[in-house]
Amino acid sequence: MLFDSHMKTLLDASAALVNALTDGEARGRPYAAPEGAERIGAVRAALSAGADLEQGEADQLAATACALRTVFEAVAADDLDAAAPALNTLLRDTGARPQLDRSPGEPWQVHFHGADDSYAVGWSAGCATGLAMALGGDYAGRLGVCAAPRCDRVYVDTSRNAGRQFCSTACQNRVKAAAFRARRTSAP
Repeated sequence: MLFDSHMKTLLDASAALVNALTDGEARGRPYAAPEGAERIGAVRAALSAGADLEQGEADQLAATACALRTVFEAVAADDLDAAAPALNTLLRDTGARPQLDRSPGEPWQVHFHGADDSYAVGWSAGCATGLAMALGGDYAGRLGVCAAPRCDRVYVDTSRNAGRQFCSTACQNRVKAAAFRARRTSAP
């Protein structure tokens, strides 16, 4: 699709962190972000990582998720002039900088953190850079906030036609079912 696998990983991780670690509404219900030990589990699940994660790093990633949410919301409101400065602040705060890294048996990949950075700083820098590349590369329209009522979860649209509007199939089905019920009720 539009993004290479590494960039897709960073964008998906950004959305997963926002959805797991920020308060709001999810699929028609209030959503409270986890705290304490539950937050550590939520970060592990969002990043599909089993790394040794301490509470401080999970808390730092929760703060990153809040900053990333402001970017998704600004883009969804078509306000790139608000999204860019928020993203620039996150890039500065994480010290994001490109470098080539290689894991044994893997090809070289561009990463955006230093060798001595913590797990949380590495993911924060990578997510910020991924979103910056989407915004700066004319792919801002691929970032969105769910259009379903009572849901504010975010997504990255990787569809061919850039037509995604919902965070999940569940929200899409909720909206379609509500529209169907409304049509049946108003039919003579």
